[in-house]
Amino acid sequence: MTHVCVSAQQEPSLYTVKAVLILDNDGERLYAKYYDDTYPSVKEQKAFEKNIFSKTHRTDSEIALLEGLTVVYKSNIDLFFYVIGSSHENELMLMAVLNCLFDSLSQMLRKNVERRALLENMEGLFLAVDEIVDGGVILESDPQQVVHRVALRGEDVPYSEQTVTQVLQSAKEQIKWSLLR
Repeated sequence: MTHVCVSAQQEPSLYTVKAVLILDNDGERLYAKYYDDTYPSVKEQKAFEKNIFSKTHRTDSEIALLEGLTVVYKSNIDLFFYVIGSSHENELMLMAVLNCLFDSLSQMLRKNVERRALLENMEGLFLAVDEIVDGGVILESDPQQVVHRVALRGEDVPYSEQTVTQVLQSAKEQIKWSLLR
């Protein structure tokens, strides 16, 4: 007689991160990126964010299990940073994402990681998160690399994302320099 062992353990997946959130000290959303449809509507997302904030804003710990999800978080001055994964996710992997995001922003904002500075540099935040996580897959955990890539992407905006005026200005500059040679 053959015994088949069925394991309850889930297959390893590259899709580690379910969401990255930044809330202010009132629990209001400053940034939220969800990578799957655990919370498909904005209403459900906001309810989850309210719940997560109420459970974490007064604690000193860094990890919580909430609504069947693993939540790692950190606060600084008037900001709360959250990285969310499934309940079976490795907390160290999620913490690496959280620390990379925080350290990248700390460098980009010259150690001034607070609400106003963040709001003035939302483009940098979007680029940093995109460098760290793509579709829930962790791409980078080294803040130096993230800051470097964000700086490069900030300087070299592709034509598809430039305004017509920027493209024309760039073309004028190129023509001017080619005539001056």
